[in-house]
Amino acid sequence: IHFWLSVCVMDRLSSLPDELLYHILSLLPTKSSVVTSSLSKRWLNLWKLNPNLDIDDSVFIHPQDGKGERQHIRQSFVRFVDSVLAMQGDSPINTFSLKCITGIHPDTVNRWICNVLQRGVSDLSLFTDFTCEDTEEDSYQLPRELFLSRTLVKLKLRSEHCVDWWWPGGIWSDSLALAMLKSLSIDSDLIFCGEVEEFIPSFTALEELRMGSMEWRESDVTVSSSTLRTLSLHGTGCEEFVNPTSVSFDTPNLRVLSYYDLVAEDYPLVNMKKLCDATINLILTDKQVKRLREPDNELLLEEEDDDEGNVFVNFGNVVKLMNGIQNVQKLSFTADTLEVLSQCCDTMPVFNNLKFLGITSEEGRGWQAMPALLKNCPRLETIILEGLLHYETDKCGDACPCISREGRGRSLRACPVNRLEIQGFRATMKEMTMIKHFLDYFPGLKRLDVVIEDNEPTQLRNPELSKCVKEMFNLYSRLFPSCSVELMVSGFLQKKWRAQGHI
Repeated sequence: IHFWLSVCVMDRLSSLPDELLYHILSLLPTKSSVVTSSLSKRWLNLWKLNPNLDIDDSVFIHPQDGKGERQHIRQSFVRFVDSVLAMQGDSPINTFSLKCITGIHPDTVNRWICNVLQRGVSDLSLFTDFTCEDTEEDSYQLPRELFLSRTLVKLKLRSEHCVDWWWPGGIWSDSLALAMLKSLSIDSDLIFCGEVEEFIPSFTALEELRMGSMEWRESDVTVSSSTLRTLSLHGTGCEEFVNPTSVSFDTPNLRVLSYYDLVAEDYPLVNMKKLCDATINLILTDKQVKRLREPDNELLLEEEDDDEGNVFVNFGNVVKLMNGIQNVQKLSFTADTLEVLSQCCDTMPVFNNLKFLGITSEEGRGWQAMPALLKNCPRLETIILEGLLHYETDKCGDACPCISREGRGRSLRACPVNRLEIQGFRATMKEMTMIKHFLDYFPGLKRLDVVIEDNEPTQLRNPELSKCVKEMFNLYSRLFPSCSVELMVSGFLQKKWRAQGHI
């Protein structure tokens, strides 16, 4: 019966038009696509005309079984890819995805890249990992032909090794280099791309850029592009994790920004008037945080060297960055960013368009900036707090119940938020007190969701405590009938609560 069912299915598939079969094959890894050639004469050559190749050495070699360490297995993988490319000949190719992390020599990988570039590939995705023995150098250098492509529209590079993008010898003087490229993503242990002031503007059509583990070569940085719509920069400061002196953004058409980097001393230019969505992580060292909390922090205006040669300065100029992004509708800050903003609370800009605010909280970082931030969001609708516990100071103000004082909750009363979501709930008494504080003072709150992550540390695996917390939330629901209070659990904890009758 199974045999005849399989035959019927194959007959129906074989009767489909070539274009539809090409689409079906494009959804399969290339190894599986090649195997279909043995089904019947109808399928014999279909895969050869498939314009989308997805080659994954983990499918072929199974590195989890240790096969990737065997030289003859790696050689058979190379022969397989060579034969696939050879049998396809000069047929056009749209998408080429290559995952190669089991010790293939970079010259071999570059040969494959050049093959698909010659065939007009428009979407190229590379995930590589080379050992020092493979590269014989400190970094993996991409083939020169890639930089001169006239067909690449989307390029994604991921490497466990350092990626050396920069080719000496004036390759960027060619104004048509990668002229069609609209999306570029580079993620590696480290990226070398020369001076960013030359690198980014060289892509004249670029709309989306993502760079992970970016290290600035100069202490004064300018990110400039009139075409960028989406920008994600995850930096590591200057060499050996030194804070940049200045970072400027001249990106007038940017819509989405994700910026992670050591906080700069100054942000002279922030041209982002069309920005709608921003995630900001201004990274501080623990030593810098300690200096920021000094009661006489005017001393930070004077540069001072510590025993390790680090320079401490005032980070108050971050207000220029805040002024430049104040038109956003969606904004997310990390715990470090809140700590940095404590220096510019008195001059915090008004975010007139902001409707969504995301805050990540950590026990070692303070909430000093929260009161001024909440007061300056007159149209805020939703807040998502990833964690509630934070470093308590006398500057937390009325945003939390850490400090008992008159006027508590004043900034919350001025905030029009109607939905609050709390993630990473651990069921501590401090958190329960915080939640009660929000319910007391947010005047327009209509919905409160408290999310318990199954893989996060929590005391809620204790049946008695689980019952107590659930009863507390039921009490909140009765005390605040105008607000929907929901305790949300998932995974193993959800099954356990259901068995205990808490759900």
